[in-house]
Amino acid sequence: MPRKSARLAALTVAAACSAASTVVLTAPAHADTVRIHDVQGDTRTSPLAGRQVTDVTGIVTGVRAYGSSRGFWIQDPAPDADPATSEGVFVFTSSTPKGVAVGDAVTVSGTVSEYVPGGTSSGNQSLTQITRPAFTVTSSGNPLPAATTLDARSVPAAYAPAGDPAANGSINALPLRPAKYALDLYESLEGMNVRVRDTRVVGATDPYTELWVTVEPHEHPSRRGGTVYGSYDAQNTGRLQIQSLGKASDFPDANVGDTLAGTTEGPLDYNQFGGYTLVANELGTLESADLRREATRGQRSAELAVATYNVENLDPSDDTFAAHAAAIVNHLRSPDIVSLEEIQDNNGATDDGTVAADLTMAKLIDAIEAAGGPRYDWRAVDPADKQDGGEPGGNIRQAFLFNPARVSFTDRPGGDATTATGVTKIRGKAALTLSPGRIDPASEAFANSRKPLAGEFTFRGRTVIVIANHFASKGGDQGLTSHYQPPSRGSETQRHLQAEAVHDFAARILKTEKNADVVALGDLNDFEFSRTAEILEGGGTLWSAIKSLPRSERYSYVYQGNSQALDHILISPSIRRHGRFDYDSVHINAEFHDQISDHDPQVLRFRP
Repeated sequence: MPRKSARLAALTVAAACSAASTVVLTAPAHADTVRIHDVQGDTRTSPLAGRQVTDVTGIVTGVRAYGSSRGFWIQDPAPDADPATSEGVFVFTSSTPKGVAVGDAVTVSGTVSEYVPGGTSSGNQSLTQITRPAFTVTSSGNPLPAATTLDARSVPAAYAPAGDPAANGSINALPLRPAKYALDLYESLEGMNVRVRDTRVVGATDPYTELWVTVEPHEHPSRRGGTVYGSYDAQNTGRLQIQSLGKASDFPDANVGDTLAGTTEGPLDYNQFGGYTLVANELGTLESADLRREATRGQRSAELAVATYNVENLDPSDDTFAAHAAAIVNHLRSPDIVSLEEIQDNNGATDDGTVAADLTMAKLIDAIEAAGGPRYDWRAVDPADKQDGGEPGGNIRQAFLFNPARVSFTDRPGGDATTATGVTKIRGKAALTLSPGRIDPASEAFANSRKPLAGEFTFRGRTVIVIANHFASKGGDQGLTSHYQPPSRGSETQRHLQAEAVHDFAARILKTEKNADVVALGDLNDFEFSRTAEILEGGGTLWSAIKSLPRSERYSYVYQGNSQALDHILISPSIRRHGRFDYDSVHINAEFHDQISDHDPQVLRFRP
């Protein structure tokens, strides 16, 4: 049962007449004083939530004077013997706290509350805090309570307990077992001063001045210093987000594989965009691993090179065209066919009914040529206005770049936003009825989402049908640190329908021509081990070629310190059968703080 002290049950609330009044909690003379561990309890929510407490004592360990969650942390320097009860708590002042500094001893009175970053619908865990506080500084310059070290010895390998079925999978009411589960350990330290030492960066610094480290360096390492997410049952317990209480300008620009050397120390917080976060008063020194952007090899004359690249909402107003062109020419070695995802219309996010993207494509093609690449040609189908999701007004879509000196495109007119392409047989070979054309654009599977784009190419006399995809995003899914365990992944429902539609289309091609060369590729927003991938592969219709790589290389995206595969190239049996293909996940973006896209491109080379 959750810990509910008898002394807490004896406490009674006096009363408060207004929010401006100092709230007083009175108790019988024999009752003990309320301590921070009493406020925190031994579950994820406080046994005193909604109640008023008085004269809670502690040492100030951190002051946050910015953002929407301003206040300070206090910690009791005399902990109890229960490892499940945190000795720290956040005091929410709403405005910049005045008259309080790190090292002050304070007494705090206020209301205990449970704040859910992102709102209750997010599924995030709640943060126990004292709100509407009145506080008094009783002394200054006190030593801080000793920080708890987080490392491979202290953080359990198991991630979280299974949720309580009686509470719809929530773990809120379960007693914390910090020696068994990583999420329980972190919760038992919520608000307390913690430290990490000599930690490897596994998630690059982002624009919000935060990065991710691992305190378990041997946990599923990538070849380049990250932590690979390779299973729903291996969430990588050593990942920890780092922010700073210092100036944003002082925060290091870190890449994956770098090290925060020395000690990083501060209160353990919980926030909407990453869960448990060490908010540093003391930040380690960045030591660079000198991570370099990869370059793949060029295709041989008899090899067809096909790539997928999410260019992140590219529109003519962006300043990244030269950088994307350099990536395609110098790092991807000018593939013969490039499936581009997130090509926006000619005026980007301006919402005025524009859907054409010819200016976007022309600017990219010009930049590639200026960078020393070939003069690409392109094909796409403009979406109907506001029907394909993405940034409002942007009308993102997939588009094909192709090098006409190496491949030819078979144009079969008639494709538009709402007309579906089909499969026919021409001279005994599978062919598209519309090329370029969209697959099943009226299906509910693609409502408010990008419709697959199919195109028919010829390389050295051999037809290759390419299907460019950008499946529904993971937006709305519960995070790995959700109080629902396992977390709900509601967005999968639509991706499963999309995968089924693309699989069935590929199967129709292969039914028409058993040995047809089919490539389905793009940003699938799901993992190689996911049900989405299983549906797409469909028992042998297609196969995700990223699985030909070692596990330490299977990633194209880094999210919350997990290196994971969202971008894929799937191939038909005729391509896989003889093993005459070569696959490369080209790491040029996801691991770097100065990325031009959040995705790494993928390249497949094969001999049709």
